[in-house]
This record gives sequence, structure tokens and C-alpha cells, in this order.
Amino acid sequence: MTSPDAVPAMDIRALGRALIDTFGKGWAKGNVELLMSVFTDDAVFIETPFSEPLRGAEAIRGYWLETPYNQSEATFTSGEIYAAGPWFSTEFRCVFRRRRTGEWVDARGAIFCESMGEKVTEMRMYWHRWNGGRETGKP
Repeated sequence: MTSPDAVPAMDIRALGRALIDTFGKGWAKGNVELLMSVFTDDAVFIETPFSEPLRGAEAIRGYWLETPYNQSEATFTSGEIYAAGPWFSTEFRCVFRRRRTGEWVDARGAIFCESMGEKVTEMRMYWHRWNGGRETGKP
């Protein structure tokens, strides 16, 4: 028996595309509320494989609240959506300028999401940044 929240794989791909596009638009525009609209209230966000999980919408919002103050001229693109059960994934690229230094950052990686209903319950990001043409970590 399937859960009432279960979405067929083909629909998961369409749902994943809509959620990733909304997330990316929120990131690129510095619109934290738009970005947060993809998450459930009890979602988990893991920025990198070695990051502590952020649990709940308020913790996730706290992470993204600084983005508009630190990034400008951002663009976000993503690749094909792959789906398996309630999970979907895609590659992404986000290019932005650091407000403090004016330096360009090119962030590329993959996003893996678990969904329930029409929202993300868990998002794992695996990504790497190039700052000003050289490899660096977070500021």
C-alpha cells in the first residue's frame, strides 16, 4: 500500500523541477521567503557532507538570511532532474559576486532532496566554490 503523500516517479521529476527552480530563483534574487517556500516546517538541510544538519525551517532560514547581505548579481542554473522514490537530485551552478570584496564566486555541485507531498523534507548539497579563479572554502 502506498502513502497518500506518495508521488509517482514521473511526477517526482516534475515536482523536483518546480522545487529546484523555486529554490534557485529565491537564492539568485536573495528572496529568502521564496527559497524557504520549498521546505516543510520540520525539514533538514545539510550544506556539505561534513556540515551539521540544520533541523527545522527556522534553522534553515537562519542559514539563508545572510545570503542577500553577502551575495549580489547571482545566477542559478540546474541540470536534469533524476528521481527515485521520494528522492530527486540535480546538478547546479550558482555564480555570484561577494558584496564585501567584489570577488566573483563560482559554486557548482549537486543537490539531493527527499520530498513529501509537494515540499522538501531533506536537502543535501554537495558543492565546491571557486573564488576569484582559485579554490577556496567558505569565508
